[in-house]
Amino acid sequence: MNSRVPNPAPTWTVGTAPGIFPSIGHGIALFRRPLDFLNSLPAQGDLVGIRLGPQRAWMVCHPELVHRMLRDSRTFDKGGPQYERLRALMGGGVVTCPHSEHRRQRRLLQPPFRPAAVAGHTDLMAEEAASLCRDWQDGQRVDVSAAMLGLTTRLISRVLLSDALGPAAADEVRRCLAVIVRGLFVRTVVPVDALFRLPTPANRRYRRAVQRTHELVDAAIAQRRRGAAREDLLGLLLAAADRDGEETPVTDQEIHDQLVSLLLTGSESPSMCLASTFALLARHPEAERRLHAEVDSVLAGRLPEAGDLPRLVYTRAVLTETLRHSPPGWLFTRVTTRDTELAGRRLPRGTTVLYSPYLLHHDATSFPEPERFRPERWLEGEAAAGPHGALIPFAAGSRKCIGDLFSLAEMTVALATLAGRWRLRHPPGPVAPPRPGATLGPRSLTMICAPRDRAAGGTAVRAAALAPGAPAAPAVASAAGETRRDGEQDVHHA
Repeated sequence: MNSRVPNPAPTWTVGTAPGIFPSIGHGIALFRRPLDFLNSLPAQGDLVGIRLGPQRAWMVCHPELVHRMLRDSRTFDKGGPQYERLRALMGGGVVTCPHSEHRRQRRLLQPPFRPAAVAGHTDLMAEEAASLCRDWQDGQRVDVSAAMLGLTTRLISRVLLSDALGPAAADEVRRCLAVIVRGLFVRTVVPVDALFRLPTPANRRYRRAVQRTHELVDAAIAQRRRGAAREDLLGLLLAAADRDGEETPVTDQEIHDQLVSLLLTGSESPSMCLASTFALLARHPEAERRLHAEVDSVLAGRLPEAGDLPRLVYTRAVLTETLRHSPPGWLFTRVTTRDTELAGRRLPRGTTVLYSPYLLHHDATSFPEPERFRPERWLEGEAAAGPHGALIPFAAGSRKCIGDLFSLAEMTVALATLAGRWRLRHPPGPVAPPRPGATLGPRSLTMICAPRDRAAGGTAVRAAALAPGAPAAPAVASAAGETRRDGEQDVHHA
């Protein structure tokens, strides 16, 4: 006879956020002080009712409930104010498509983001990172936010489009993207369409940026059709469109939507993470010194290679802690496709449900001293994702980010390359906190650079290390090939 007593079912609490304003609900609080507002919600319950404009919505505050929702993407589909705005921008690509379309689209797009393909892009990542900082000067003020966005835009555009989107066009995409991400957030938290149809300067800038982004992608597709086939994502999509007998043919509109979706999401989030990383390191000199020591030991002045990724253990811990402390993707919406139940609460079909990686990552129950930037927490045997899988910078379940491995690898390579050559310092004066928009991170971060051989505690880096043909370290099996379980999101799996 089995005398084991089953674990009791958890008792969930349900509440309502205070401070509702007529017509705009909690939009003012979310827009003016979004992080403080989020951190106040767990005190109201595990599932908390809020208002987005005239609509009632629910914020999921407990990681176990968030995982229940994300694992059931058929019931909690991508939708709500956020994805309504994103679909107007990106169409029906893999980021925004409904559950019924997702598996087909993900299988179609997966090849460039598989571990072996990501490892094959390491040299490209290192070359672009080295090129970015090659002309920096001692004492120069660098717009780090723009520099990181320029780097990630070039990298993802080369993977998606090879040379079909030239440097000038990629730079224009970067400028358009900076305008778009500012406009998306306010359109999500205050989903009142009439406000955004007004001919204000901000609304006009947003519409022009969206239109120009679509024009640039269309031009790249047209150029490729006139030229030779290439082995990149655009080539893969064009080949799929030309195949006969497909049950669901790939249309020209889908090609366009997939490229826009991956170009925008693959540029913005990793650039925000890298900018946040440098901002945090400058305020935590001991972590910066430990990072520099590891980079000097592993790379000895040369550019990183795929085999170096598993050896950059502290570098990965720094990025993992940045993703915990300042996750670029900080707030997401879902919508119920049928009547369902969550935390004991009945949710009718069409209910908007939100979750916030930032909220989960700053819960002291999951991560002690959550406001502290402490990369060492990822070296001390803590669970990879915290209790209940609380670390979810790339979501979880079947809709987990398709480019997570690529982003983690490019950030590891970029951080190691730049930190091996330069030290970035904040100018005198107060440091502005990250301002949430469609993503979370510093949007106009200016820092002063000093070469590592001039920085305190740094080691000289040979100029020749920037040139091709630098001696390589012994190859080590790439961590990109390791099997990952659902919820394992840290950079140790890059």
